[in-house]
Amino acid sequence: MNRLDRLDGSAGATGRGAEREGNDQVGETVRALIFGIDGKEPRIDPDTFVAQTSVVIGDVVLAAGSSVWYQAVLRGDGGPIVLGADSNIQDNCTVHVDPGFPVSIGERVSVGHNAVVHGCTVEDDVLIGMGATVLNGARIGAGSLVAAQALVPQGMEVPPGSLVAGVPARVKRPLTDEEREGIKLNAQVYAERAKHYREALRGDE
Repeated sequence: MNRLDRLDGSAGATGRGAEREGNDQVGETVRALIFGIDGKEPRIDPDTFVAQTSVVIGDVVLAAGSSVWYQAVLRGDGGPIVLGADSNIQDNCTVHVDPGFPVSIGERVSVGHNAVVHGCTVEDDVLIGMGATVLNGARIGAGSLVAAQALVPQGMEVPPGSLVAGVPARVKRPLTDEEREGIKLNAQVYAERAKHYREALRGDE
């Protein structure tokens, strides 16, 4: 059943559900748009944060500890989108699919503000920089960093532990151990921030 105007108030992520006005600790009037289409419903673990004003549509799976931030759109209307545990989709990002090109995002992945992730695979412990674009059929190997504003072209295979940058993106060098630890720390910080938002908003209900 399609619920194109549904506000999903079922068990799960704070930030979804009925409108609330006034004295939210971290928000104003809140409304997240979460709905199924073509018989596919979002499957959202209760231990997630889905921000007010974000949009989650169709065949989308959000694992425990993951977060979807303000104005982000995850549109699983042509295939599945899977967001792994403790991963984050930051403000104003777009995650979309094409037939035959699903999106798989691993664990402890950070997708920076304004990035576009389209029909690709992102393995564990990856940072997609702000404003970057990753296109259909690309694969970002575990422990890699896609630089801000980079354009990862269709079908590109990024080896694990790589820095990629440029338009079109090229592998620049291996990441240092310190850089790889920084990627994990970034995901940890966002997981903790999401927990804080979730608890703060629930405290106002």
